[in-house]
Amino acid sequence: MKIALAQINPTVGDFAGNTNKILEYAARAGDMGAGLVVFPELAVCGYPPADFLEKTAFVTRAEQAVIELAGWTAVAGRPAILCGTVMASVANVGKQVRNVAALLSGGKVSFVQQKMLLPFYDVFDEQRYFEPGTEQTLTCVEGQPLAITICEDAWNDKGFWPRQMYPVDPVEGLMTQWEARQKELGGRKKIILNISASPYWQGKPQVRQSMLAAIAERHGAYVAMVNQVGGNDSLVFDGSSVVIGPDGEVLVRAASFAEDLVVFDTDAADTGTADTEGRNAIVADAAVDGVAELWGALVLGTRDYVRKCGFSKVLVGLSGGIDSALVAAIAVEALGAEHVVGVGMPTEYSSLGSIGDARKLAKNLGIRFELLPIHDVFAQFQHVLQPLFAGTPFGLAEENLQPRIRGTLLMALSNKFGALVLTTGNKSEMSTGYCTLYGDMVGALAVIGDVMKMRVYALSRYVNRVKEIIPWATIEKPPSAELRPEQRDTDSLPPYEVLDPILEAYVERYCSAEQIAEEQGVDVGLVKSVLQLVERSEYKRQQAAPVLKVTKKSFGMGRRFPIAVKVQV
Repeated sequence: MKIALAQINPTVGDFAGNTNKILEYAARAGDMGAGLVVFPELAVCGYPPADFLEKTAFVTRAEQAVIELAGWTAVAGRPAILCGTVMASVANVGKQVRNVAALLSGGKVSFVQQKMLLPFYDVFDEQRYFEPGTEQTLTCVEGQPLAITICEDAWNDKGFWPRQMYPVDPVEGLMTQWEARQKELGGRKKIILNISASPYWQGKPQVRQSMLAAIAERHGAYVAMVNQVGGNDSLVFDGSSVVIGPDGEVLVRAASFAEDLVVFDTDAADTGTADTEGRNAIVADAAVDGVAELWGALVLGTRDYVRKCGFSKVLVGLSGGIDSALVAAIAVEALGAEHVVGVGMPTEYSSLGSIGDARKLAKNLGIRFELLPIHDVFAQFQHVLQPLFAGTPFGLAEENLQPRIRGTLLMALSNKFGALVLTTGNKSEMSTGYCTLYGDMVGALAVIGDVMKMRVYALSRYVNRVKEIIPWATIEKPPSAELRPEQRDTDSLPPYEVLDPILEAYVERYCSAEQIAEEQGVDVGLVKSVLQLVERSEYKRQQAAPVLKVTKKSFGMGRRFPIAVKVQV
């Protein structure tokens, strides 16, 4: 039997659109000779549906969509469908909904496998909504036994992880059943199917593949994992669906950051025979440059956030600095130059070089560029405030007025022309609070809010890998907010090559000040001063735009800290 992995990009709540996409890919898989086509976790309703799961009407619509999909399989010659969906619980106690893999064949729902392991860490809160399954059961399609698992059900292998998170391993349970029924199954190949909605972070595709390879080798099985692709709010799903043989070698790999359809033949699996559409974008394996992978994630996340929110155009405030330049480049790649507008808003503290760099960037990208000088507006604000500010030196209040004026103008343009504002702050700035609430933090999406400054430089060089897009002067000049004469970021922060490793260790790995100082050979006093900046800035981050998650620990739903605290760093 040929099994197809349909790596699709569903939208949360778009039952009609998701159903049509599933039927389209199922038909294409049938044309490729597949007897079974497998779709990602919760493909019918989109992942993550969050509190929509508490609405009865939402669950009912999902169940109706599954009935429609099952009806499609009633026609002879069409493949069976295995898809993730939500169903009402059949238990009298516990949660009211189940996360299931539904096997659709012969015009009906012929088998349902309920997810057992419900993650409740980082961005996951499935225990909040779902009733966990209590057992796993083998099933058959066209006489081929299949062990069906759902995402986290495959993430508890004791041979791979140093510490198991759950007391049971659904894969091991299924393989135990397989061994007990070996004679009955007639020597058929062991095939483990995993339907996933596994969010991306840098390095995760490789970890995921290594884990699946360990499972394949330990159980002597073929492991086929289909993963959702696309962006939903802060989360980016990379796809990177894969089929791995019992020796741990990859037989088939789908695209990363793009929809794809791949087919493998269970009868020819020993030789690795496979059919693929060949539409692969970025392939997520160890040979791929991590910067290219990161670029693909940011582009996809930006495109889907804008389009799934019902917009087509974006605004980017272009300062002539590297952060706004990178965000503009990502936006152009995601949406096309005709859908991106750059807005320069200089004051007397903006250098002529920065204004020129912003113009040159816009020309290189082919985007519309508008210049709105804010000198007079800034002067008027100071004039109005002068009676209250009299006798005080020019300081942070005056500096922050400038980005707040810019934020107001960007939001006015957004309201007038129906374009989303993309914020341009990076993770180094968000970590330390080197950003202005209601100013440069204004916007609908923090595109690079999970990208440290040094990675911003690496991505900018990647953008220029063929020709100059981001002016080299922008990349090479010392970073500055340009809110006062001769200002440099290093006036307030350590150099980024020192700062970023400290932040990565504290924000993403929760290391202590002493650990960081010892590991990195820096003064513990410097480390503590940086950590205090992080802790004092939580109130800003909790008012920030959604951040595209591309690291293991991003700001947002996966990192939850109180605002009013007294912490000893």
